[in-house]
Amino acid sequence: MTVDDTGSGAGAQRGPEAGTDASAIPEVEDEKADGESAKNPLALQLEQLILGADRRYTPFQAARSAGVSMELASRFWRAMGFPDIGQAKALTEADVLALRRLAGLVEAGLLSEAMAVQVARSTGQTTARLAEWQIDSFLEGLTEPPEPGMTRTEVTYPLIELLLPELEEFLVYVWRRQLAAATGRVVQAADDEEMVDRRLAVGFADLVGFTRLTRRMEEEELGELVEAFETTAADLVAAHGGRLIKTLGDEVLYAADDAGVAAEISLRLIETMANDETMPELRVGIAFGTVTTRMGDVFGTTVNLASRLTSIAPRDAVLVDGAFAEELTRTGDAPASEAQAAEAAAAAEKEGEEPPSYRFALQPMWQRPVRGLGVVEPWLLARRTP
Repeated sequence: MTVDDTGSGAGAQRGPEAGTDASAIPEVEDEKADGESAKNPLALQLEQLILGADRRYTPFQAARSAGVSMELASRFWRAMGFPDIGQAKALTEADVLALRRLAGLVEAGLLSEAMAVQVARSTGQTTARLAEWQIDSFLEGLTEPPEPGMTRTEVTYPLIELLLPELEEFLVYVWRRQLAAATGRVVQAADDEEMVDRRLAVGFADLVGFTRLTRRMEEEELGELVEAFETTAADLVAAHGGRLIKTLGDEVLYAADDAGVAAEISLRLIETMANDETMPELRVGIAFGTVTTRMGDVFGTTVNLASRLTSIAPRDAVLVDGAFAEELTRTGDAPASEAQAAEAAAAAEKEGEEPPSYRFALQPMWQRPVRGLGVVEPWLLARRTP
């Protein structure tokens, strides 16, 4: 994000009618801001199109107009991911409005100052990645300009002009949907403590031998592989009721409220990747226990244990901790042992009833020390065949 991109949160307005001729891009006066070198004229035109407002304020003027201290305004801007800009006249009316709204929530007692900064930070981090991805993807798709002689930079203006209102509405729609889902999970929590510190199944899925691949593959080819892995994992996690927490290139982190859901996701990941010849082998580690959630991420011993289990898991296999295995047996998704399953089947047959139907099988593995967590007894998770 450049120094001049500090206008987050503005309401987008439609620009002039876009044509395929570069001359259709409106002229914007190329002024210098407080002695600074003026920005590229097309960048200024795009900024005005997206923000729907002209630069009018220095940071000090914006803070004063919003009725907040310069110190608080700076904290908000930095939290959103924007650099200090000195006293350049680079801010718009929308920046003032955003400051006023955040400060108003604090004054009304709806948010603490620290929480308001967290809101700014989480929103900034999420939307920054989204914006970078969208621009990269949209422009990458433009293999040929609509008119001979037009550069990709010149094509950007009409493209953004057409996409902006649709993307803005879609972003709000998805955000509301996600907010509804997250709120639903919170109100179903057993108590107030569980709203922050919850019992979850946490899983890591890791591509085997990724470091070696980076030395053998071209950058573009490697990028396509990572994107395919992340897309496949994200779709599988969402489709089966889990939540993708984050992607780390060769690794994805996901969570689920239910151990059976997490088990199904892990095995689906292994099966799907194994059937794709272009993909490396995969290994998965899952742990179950109390997890602290902050800004959409998860922390704690359970998360660390899941990560360690992944590092020691066999190729194309899933290792789980004892708590996860116990939860699967408690819910009836897996027998504690094959001997127990045989006893239950015999008892059901004697009573003329249907035997229990288990989805998963658990095989105890050798105890082993795990760095930072002591000795653990992992279990190998698999589908159970009748």
